[in-house]
Amino acid sequence: MRAAESKKASDIKVLDLTGITSFTDYFVLCTGANTRQSQAISDEIGLQLKERGEFPISLEGYNQAEWILLDYGDFLIHVFSPHARTYYDLERLWRNAKNLDIPAA
Repeated sequence: MRAAESKKASDIKVLDLTGITSFTDYFVLCTGANTRQSQAISDEIGLQLKERGEFPISLEGYNQAEWILLDYGDFLIHVFSPHARTYYDLERLWRNAKNLDIPAA
Protein backbone atom coordinates (compact mmCIF):
# COMPACT_ATOMS: atom_id res chain seq x y z
CA MET A 1 0.00 0.00 0.00
CA ARG A 2 2.63 2.48 1.05
CA ALA A 3 4.71 1.57 -2.00
CA ALA A 4 1.81 2.43 -4.31
CA GLU A 5 1.08 5.60 -2.35
CA SER A 6 4.71 6.68 -2.61
CA LYS A 7 4.39 6.62 -6.41
CA LYS A 8 1.10 8.55 -6.30
CA ALA A 9 -1.21 5.66 -7.20
CA SER A 10 -4.86 6.64 -6.96
CA ASP A 11 -8.00 4.86 -5.79
CA ILE A 12 -6.16 2.20 -3.76
CA LYS A 13 -8.45 -0.56 -2.52
CA VAL A 14 -7.98 -3.89 -0.76
CA LEU A 15 -10.60 -6.59 -1.26
CA ASP A 16 -10.75 -9.53 1.14
CA LEU A 17 -11.59 -12.62 -0.91
CA THR A 18 -11.13 -15.10 1.94
CA GLY A 19 -13.82 -17.77 1.61
CA ILE A 20 -14.99 -16.38 -1.75
CA THR A 21 -12.29 -17.82 -4.00
CA SER A 22 -9.66 -20.52 -3.65
CA PHE A 23 -6.90 -18.95 -5.75
CA THR A 24 -6.04 -15.98 -3.51
CA ASP A 25 -7.06 -14.23 -0.30
CA TYR A 26 -6.72 -10.56 -1.24
CA PHE A 27 -6.80 -8.22 -4.22
CA VAL A 28 -4.95 -4.92 -4.01
CA LEU A 29 -6.23 -2.53 -6.68
CA CYS A 30 -4.79 0.83 -7.69
CA THR A 31 -4.62 3.15 -10.68
CA GLY A 32 -1.70 4.85 -12.41
CA ALA A 33 -2.28 7.93 -14.56
CA ASN A 34 -0.11 6.71 -17.47
CA THR A 35 2.19 3.89 -18.59
CA ARG A 36 5.31 5.22 -16.89
CA GLN A 37 3.54 5.84 -13.60
CA SER A 38 1.92 2.39 -13.62
CA GLN A 39 5.31 0.79 -14.25
CA ALA A 40 6.88 2.90 -11.47
CA ILE A 41 4.12 1.81 -9.07
CA SER A 42 4.69 -1.83 -10.00
CA ASP A 43 8.47 -1.46 -9.65
CA GLU A 44 8.20 0.14 -6.21
CA ILE A 45 5.77 -2.49 -4.94
CA GLY A 46 8.10 -5.23 -6.17
CA LEU A 47 11.14 -3.58 -4.60
CA GLN A 48 9.52 -3.05 -1.18
CA LEU A 49 8.10 -6.58 -1.07
CA LYS A 50 11.45 -8.03 -2.14
CA GLU A 51 13.06 -6.23 0.83
CA ARG A 52 10.58 -8.13 3.03
CA GLY A 53 11.44 -11.47 1.42
CA GLU A 54 8.32 -11.63 -0.79
CA PHE A 55 8.81 -12.55 -4.44
CA PRO A 56 6.13 -12.65 -7.13
CA ILE A 57 5.03 -15.94 -8.65
CA SER A 58 4.37 -14.06 -11.87
CA LEU A 59 4.22 -10.57 -13.34
CA GLU A 60 2.01 -9.86 -16.35
CA GLY A 61 1.16 -6.84 -18.47
CA TYR A 62 4.18 -4.74 -17.52
CA ASN A 63 5.16 -3.56 -21.02
CA GLN A 64 1.69 -2.41 -22.07
CA ALA A 65 0.87 -1.23 -18.53
CA GLU A 66 -2.88 -1.17 -19.08
CA TRP A 67 -3.28 -3.83 -16.39
CA ILE A 68 -0.18 -4.96 -14.53
CA LEU A 69 -0.78 -8.06 -12.43
CA LEU A 70 1.67 -9.04 -9.70
CA ASP A 71 0.82 -12.47 -8.32
CA TYR A 72 2.14 -13.17 -4.82
CA GLY A 73 -0.06 -16.21 -4.20
CA ASP A 74 -2.00 -15.13 -1.12
CA PHE A 75 -2.54 -11.70 -2.65
CA LEU A 76 -2.73 -10.29 -6.17
CA ILE A 77 -1.81 -6.71 -6.95
CA HIS A 78 -3.55 -5.04 -9.89
CA VAL A 79 -2.13 -1.77 -11.25
CA PHE A 80 -4.58 -0.37 -13.80
CA SER A 81 -4.70 2.46 -16.29
CA PRO A 82 -7.81 4.60 -15.68
CA HIS A 83 -9.52 3.10 -18.77
CA ALA A 84 -8.74 -0.52 -17.82
CA ARG A 85 -9.87 0.04 -14.22
CA THR A 86 -13.26 1.23 -15.44
CA TYR A 87 -13.55 -1.40 -18.16
CA TYR A 88 -12.74 -4.46 -16.03
CA ASP A 89 -14.42 -3.09 -12.88
CA LEU A 90 -13.10 -5.78 -10.52
CA GLU A 91 -14.87 -4.13 -7.59
CA ARG A 92 -18.21 -4.89 -9.26
CA LEU A 93 -17.12 -8.35 -10.38
CA TRP A 94 -16.01 -9.23 -6.83
CA ARG A 95 -18.72 -7.18 -5.07
CA ASN A 96 -19.18 -9.93 -2.44
CA ALA A 97 -15.65 -9.29 -1.20
CA LYS A 98 -15.18 -7.19 1.90
CA ASN A 99 -13.51 -3.83 1.23
CA LEU A 100 -10.76 -3.47 3.86
CA ASP A 101 -9.84 -0.12 5.35
CA ILE A 102 -6.30 1.02 4.75
CA PRO A 103 -4.71 2.22 8.00
CA ALA A 104 -3.33 5.76 8.05
CA ALA A 105 0.42 6.05 7.56
